[in-house]
Parts: sequence; structure tokens; C-alpha cells
Amino acid sequence: MGGATNLPPGFHFFPSDEELVVHFLRRKVSLLPCHPDIIPTLLPHCYNPWELNGKALQAGNQWYFFCHLTKSRTSSNGYWSPIGADETVGSGGRSVGLKKTLLFSIGEPSEGIRTNWIMHEYHLLDGDCVAGSGSNSTSSSSNRKSHRKRGHSSMESNSWVLCRVFESSCGSQVSFHGEGTELSCLDEVFLSLDDYDEVSLPNK
Repeated sequence: MGGATNLPPGFHFFPSDEELVVHFLRRKVSLLPCHPDIIPTLLPHCYNPWELNGKALQAGNQWYFFCHLTKSRTSSNGYWSPIGADETVGSGGRSVGLKKTLLFSIGEPSEGIRTNWIMHEYHLLDGDCVAGSGSNSTSSSSNRKSHRKRGHSSMESNSWVLCRVFESSCGSQVSFHGEGTELSCLDEVFLSLDDYDEVSLPNK
């Protein structure tokens, strides 16, 4: 599939957190078709973030792909490490997913050099994998039986994650905290202070 979006001219891929979880990740986990089917599946440990062009779905300065969740988030040149607190993704008044933020560092985990590469990793909450709409009890019961026959446990279902990768550049990167609100350069500096252990405030 590569990096092409296969969308008509004039259309751009700019989904919200809710759309990524509900329309794409949930359908991927539930083995349902997704239209348009444009997000590829990758092995993230095979690529450094700057190598995703032409492999993941590119939309502007962001790259999207599905992958299986693994404990090791390393690549040939570095590793991803979590920063900040997990964010809840809501839909219809309830929580349907989690968004984790990770930062890519070059080198070994004990002495890595931080980069500007950021990954948003979307997870489906346990029990939210539903084949179809699940609007009535009959279909829900049928779906549960179908999943048991296929041996799909919650843990198994949630082994799929959807990733959005981008390189943050001061003053030009759109932050997806708060659904697409753009942060100023100063805002990004203040947010980054929370992620650096070596930063300490002077005693008053």
C-alpha cells in the first residue's frame, strides 16, 4: 500500500482521536472491513521513524500504521519510551480507548539522546471490541459466541494498536492534545518541561 492515501483529489486524512479508535482500530480488532482501507500494518522495530515515508500512510507530516503491541519498542538506531500521562479517548459519553505518547531516542536505553520524533499509540479498552454496532442484545450475544469460537480474548484483541508518528518542530507542529488545537512554541516548551527529569525548579 505504501504511503499513498488512495483518496480523491482534494481529500485529506486528518482524523480525530475518536475516529482513529472507533472507525479504524475497533474495526481492525473486530476483523471488519474499513472504508477506505488505507492504513497499513507494519513491524515498528524494523524502521526508525524517519524511514516510515513510503511504508506507513503519510498525511502531511504524520505517518499512520497498525502494529501488534510488543514490550520492546526498539529499532536499529534507538527506542521509543513513554512520556506524560495516558489520555482517555471518548465516544458517545463513554471511554473507548487510550492514547499513549512516546518519544524516540537514539542509542541505548540507558544513555539515549532524545529526538523530536513523537508517537501517539492508540489502544482499544478491554471489552470494547464489538463486531458490528452491538446495538441489540441478540447481536451482542451472537458476537460474543463468535469471538469465543475464534478464541479471541480481550488481551488478544487489544494486542493491536494504531500509531501516529510525527516530528515535532517548534511553531509548526499541530498538537493533538485537545483535538487539533495548535500549540505555540512557548506552549511546547512548557509541556516539554514535564518530561525531563533533570529539570528542577529553584527553591524560593
